Amino acid sequence: MVNARHGSRVSGPTHMGRQTHCSSPQPLVDQRKLIGPRSALLRERKRKKDVRRKPMLFFKYVFLVAGFGALAGAVASAIYDLYREWEHRRRLATLAEGAAKLPAPPPVGWKTAARAAAAGWLAVLAGLSIAVVPSGTAGVRVSQIAGTRPGTLYPGVHFIKPLIDHVAVYDTRSKVFSTVVAQEPGQKVEVLRVQAKEGLGIGLAVTVRYRLDARRLAHIHDNLPQPVDEEIVPPVVSSAFRELVPNYTVREVFATRREEIRQQAASAIAKRLGADGIVVEEVMLRDIQLPAEYAQGLEGLLLKEQENDRLATETEIEAKRVRIAELQAEAGKAREVKRAEGDAQVHVLQAKAESDAMQYTLPLKEKQIQQSRLEAEARKEATIKNAEAAAQAKVIDSKAEQQRRELLAGAEASRIRVTAVADAERMKSEAEVLKQNPLLINKIIAEKLSDKVQIMMVPADGKFFLTNDLLRGAPGTAAASSDPDDDSADAGDPPRRTTARRQGR
Repeated sequence: MVNARHGSRVSGPTHMGRQTHCSSPQPLVDQRKLIGPRSALLRERKRKKDVRRKPMLFFKYVFLVAGFGALAGAVASAIYDLYREWEHRRRLATLAEGAAKLPAPPPVGWKTAARAAAAGWLAVLAGLSIAVVPSGTAGVRVSQIAGTRPGTLYPGVHFIKPLIDHVAVYDTRSKVFSTVVAQEPGQKVEVLRVQAKEGLGIGLAVTVRYRLDARRLAHIHDNLPQPVDEEIVPPVVSSAFRELVPNYTVREVFATRREEIRQQAASAIAKRLGADGIVVEEVMLRDIQLPAEYAQGLEGLLLKEQENDRLATETEIEAKRVRIAELQAEAGKAREVKRAEGDAQVHVLQAKAESDAMQYTLPLKEKQIQQSRLEAEARKEATIKNAEAAAQAKVIDSKAEQQRRELLAGAEASRIRVTAVADAERMKSEAEVLKQNPLLINKIIAEKLSDKVQIMMVPADGKFFLTNDLLRGAPGTAAASSDPDDDSADAGDPPRRTTARRQGR
């Protein structure tokens, strides 16, 4: 089974950006003009109508409620008065003789009830005189006396004659009628089957977008069966395709002339429905179902055609490849010839250029040799001058070094002489000090030994000290040691005791 799913559209722009085909082009022009400032103006008017419609609806229902309320009140008042009068009569019938008479009940308020009923009836009539047409719809005024009255009632509030006129409302928005190629379980969409020129049955899936012309609602209400969506549109669409498709073969319907069939069907549908006040906006041919036998044969034929096309394409490709190879060979040959000719010309030009260049090369070579000779002589003279300068520099350096050494030797000798004189004077002054104060030797020795001896026992008079032997040869020492009075005098004195500790302990 081969199914062709293709959506088609009828040519002609609409305000929705789609394509349409209508019997009259005037609505299309008006719809195109709606785009832009006019569309904004229409939206503003619609908004104002909606604003006015709300209070009118409120007044309508207020009148109806008040009217029915007044009627109900009048009826209830009359019934209540009648009940009171009946109750009074019942009591009078049961009253005994000689008893006091009952007061008479108030009379029945027939006038009051009539006034309330009249006021209620007027309110009801006022409410019934207001007719509201919703958005997306349009109405037509139908009179019980004169029948359908001309003119269309557009969305908004309108006043009619109560109990005489009523408004028949129709939906003027776009509607869709669709058919399918085959019936499916649980689907209520109509199946459209047509016959081709060969007598084979074909299933068509068609979608038609349409709407009612608001200006011709009176004609639609008077002349067309209701509802129009079920009684008019389906038969017209089906009959248009059933009358048109038998003029074409299955292959033309399926492939070659499909768009032509759709356009002709759209024209026929728009013409028939447009005469009845129905505007066709779009006709789409969504799907085509071919007969099973034809689909199988067409599938085989298509496979063979594809194979034939494939072989033809391969043959053409091979022929092109051979031609390309030939052209490439010729192009290579021409390139080689051109390359050889170019190489020969290059060699000739190079030989001419070398012969011309030799005339200028020999003088240039002589100048280069002479320049090299002059540069060598200049380098030789520079080398000699550099050697002489280096020798003179070495002589100057050696003289400077000798003078430096002589100055250093003189300075060192002067320093030694000055140091010897200073040491002699220092030793002479030390000898004089020691001669005057012999005990300073003990102090000096103690300071020298202070890093090894912490405590030392020294006699108060300086005798028996380890340095006495050293000082015997000093002037004044013998006199000190030969003084018996001092020894005897000091012998009785107790010696000063100290404790000496070595660092090694």
